[in-house]
Amino acid sequence: MIRTRAASPVEVAEAHLRRIESLNPVLNAIVTLAPDVLERAREAEGRVMRGERRGALDGVPLTVKDTIETKGLRTTSGSRARALYLPAGDAPAVARLRAAGAILLGKTNAPEMALTYETDNPLFGQTRNPYDVRRTPGGSSGGEAAAISAGLSPAGLGSDLVGSIRIPAHFCGISGLKPTTGRVPSAGHFPPAIGPYSLGAALGPMARRVADLSLLLSVIAGYNAPEPISAPLAPNGTGARRPSLQGLSLAWYSDDGVAPVSESTRKTVRAAARALEEAGLIVTERLPPGVARGHALWLALFSRAIRGPLLETYAGREAEAGAFVRFMMSSLAAETTTTAAAAPALDQFTDAWMERDRLRAALVEWMNGTPLILAPVGATHAFEHGARRIEIEGRSLSVFRAFSYAQTFNVFGLPAVCVRAGSTPEGLPIGVQLIGRPFEEEAVLAAASLVEAALGGWQAPPPLALSPEGHNPL
Repeated sequence: MIRTRAASPVEVAEAHLRRIESLNPVLNAIVTLAPDVLERAREAEGRVMRGERRGALDGVPLTVKDTIETKGLRTTSGSRARALYLPAGDAPAVARLRAAGAILLGKTNAPEMALTYETDNPLFGQTRNPYDVRRTPGGSSGGEAAAISAGLSPAGLGSDLVGSIRIPAHFCGISGLKPTTGRVPSAGHFPPAIGPYSLGAALGPMARRVADLSLLLSVIAGYNAPEPISAPLAPNGTGARRPSLQGLSLAWYSDDGVAPVSESTRKTVRAAARALEEAGLIVTERLPPGVARGHALWLALFSRAIRGPLLETYAGREAEAGAFVRFMMSSLAAETTTTAAAAPALDQFTDAWMERDRLRAALVEWMNGTPLILAPVGATHAFEHGARRIEIEGRSLSVFRAFSYAQTFNVFGLPAVCVRAGSTPEGLPIGVQLIGRPFEEEAVLAAASLVEAALGGWQAPPPLALSPEGHNPL
């Protein structure tokens, strides 16, 4: 619309600011507004009128998760200990968005230190799901997903180490891409994607439609030499043609051997498999090798890596930590650190890393014959605020275990995209994830587009209205 002058950058910015003013008091998705939105929009409008378009996103307002650094705009990671932190520069991915002409609209809420699947923290409080405010939008990119789903933002940037883009996208009915580890720079995120985290963490785009993920990826992807893992691949241009999937093999599953899924989830995955088969893919129900070990390996590789950032951030400020962070620090402190005990722990970590590499190699080799995988994002749809366990198929699961499906592809560092493919009987969104071979984001996005076209993709949430008890009566 901006390119064809159907709408000006100023009109687009003002429309989103009005939407934020109307709905954000209920959703609490955007926690910091950029003070210069309209100024930047007027500059973009001038470029449009002069025919001096800066880039693919010139004049488009975008939001960024509050764990990702933005120059001069606070980046708190949901922590009172970082409440006044003003980054001196942009994260590389944010810098690339700005260079393409995007306007930073604001920062979106996240769990404290990005640690949980519920977006709530002691600094900004709880973010609510636009489909039912009694439910969480997920985490840790929950504020981003809620803002995009409800139209407060057209798209934005999230991060994913444990399903943190895909799970909120699934809960809020939008699309989200976790790129291959190293495809998009992860620098400028806090907690930092270094050490073990560098194996599985990724920054990625979130939007209502799959085509917008492709556009954003073309802007933010690319090499960043200082990072421990960064791929020297040039980003595709915005006009890059999607690959044909005709005759390509795809495996799908709805049971990873770790967590059962709800009947609605199972039906949605089957519907997506049928849609892809009707589109010309060769579809087989089969559990890929190594998938059943993903959850256990995630715990072995990543669960203790947060210790350093937590202790450093809250040193002398422990009272400012929220309940979950206090629990984490207490648990970590309780672990013995004697040399005798540390040696077995290090051996276990090394063994897990070696097992991960062996299983990843076997999986990628298997994918030479079956380049695409379709799976649930998790065992269930959006759960109510404060849930620690959920009931699935008569089994009680911890919330963490219920999303083993997403965690697995962080362990193996493969590209995975979530797209809405169905709904619960109550109308809550259900997403599926499509996984591809390393650096084949274009293939998973093409498959996601087929699912979106066949099954509808994003649908506008019902109008938000609060009852006197603070619940959405719809």
